[in-house]
Amino acid sequence: MKKLNAKHYINIFIAISVLVFIDQITKVLAVRFLKDIKEFPLIKNIFVLEYLENRGAAFGMLQGKQFFFFFSFVILAILVLIFFFKVPATKRYLPLTICVIFISAGAIGNSIDRIRNQFVVDFFYFKPINFPVFNVADIYVTLATIALILLILFYYKEEDFDKLLSRRK
Repeated sequence: MKKLNAKHYINIFIAISVLVFIDQITKVLAVRFLKDIKEFPLIKNIFVLEYLENRGAAFGMLQGKQFFFFFSFVILAILVLIFFFKVPATKRYLPLTICVIFISAGAIGNSIDRIRNQFVVDFFYFKPINFPVFNVADIYVTLATIALILLILFYYKEEDFDKLLSRRK
């Protein structure tokens, strides 16, 4: 039977917790300081802070589908737990683990909002390209997903995934 590496799992838990805390603090600050103002320019006519209550998913899709979000979160949580127990705590798989930590933290951060408020607090906005308003959790998920795609394309080989899929507990 595989020996559990408690330190590895504690580090993962701490990393996710810190990232979720940062996300939640930024949302509390957005509610406190941005909710009643139109916008706060950081770079005039380019990048502004603008409070938005997003009742949908990415880019406002699936408005008001709370059950779908809850169900999706439960499935994601199960898959993430399986991932963390399946992937070895080695240097080779550290980049993959970091990506999943960031994706998990983003999902948890936005899920906390959905459970507590029935919406997600968004507040970053790029005006010139009319990019949808987003938050710190969205940044975690987007950047980690891009990194994950790059890792799959250029860093990991098919054998790396074969080893993961054939690993026995």
